[in-house]
Amino acid sequence: MMSNDPGTDGYPMGSVSRWPAADIAAAWQRELPGVRTEAIEINTPVWRIAKVLADDRRRTLARLGVDPSTLDLLSVIRRSGPPYELTTREITRRTLITAGAVSQRVARAEQAGLVGRSPSSMSRRAVSVRLTDAGHGLIDDTVRQLLEHEADLVSSLTAAERTALTGLLARLEHALTT
Repeated sequence: MMSNDPGTDGYPMGSVSRWPAADIAAAWQRELPGVRTEAIEINTPVWRIAKVLADDRRRTLARLGVDPSTLDLLSVIRRSGPPYELTTREITRRTLITAGAVSQRVARAEQAGLVGRSPSSMSRRAVSVRLTDAGHGLIDDTVRQLLEHEADLVSSLTAAERTALTGLLARLEHALTT
């Protein structure tokens, strides 16, 4: 079992530390004068928040009876709009996972009656994956509950604060990924 005590091994992805990021930055400034510490007060809370949100999502999905890979597959098909059907190649492109992983996810979801496969009308070699009525119902119900719960998690921020944070995070993500 991991401790919440400062200095615990596994930080930042272990237990969430209680040390304020400003204190961590100040300690490094004291111990290594001149070292750049401005990222600590951004990265440390982002790591902590990511861990808290990831752990919460895992628990919430378990409570809802949906595993994350099934949520990902059904969500990408559902968000595509009517007729709620995509080729396996398009699913691979939109989910950023390998074709093999898509094939495994589709096979599991098909076995559970959540999707159906058929030859694509776009190409003889392509396979289309469509939501079944059961898959459509499951993803709609799951996403409604999940998004409602996750909206509650960020409800301590005002609408203006959420908008500002969304913009700043998008800007940082763009800078880091392009």
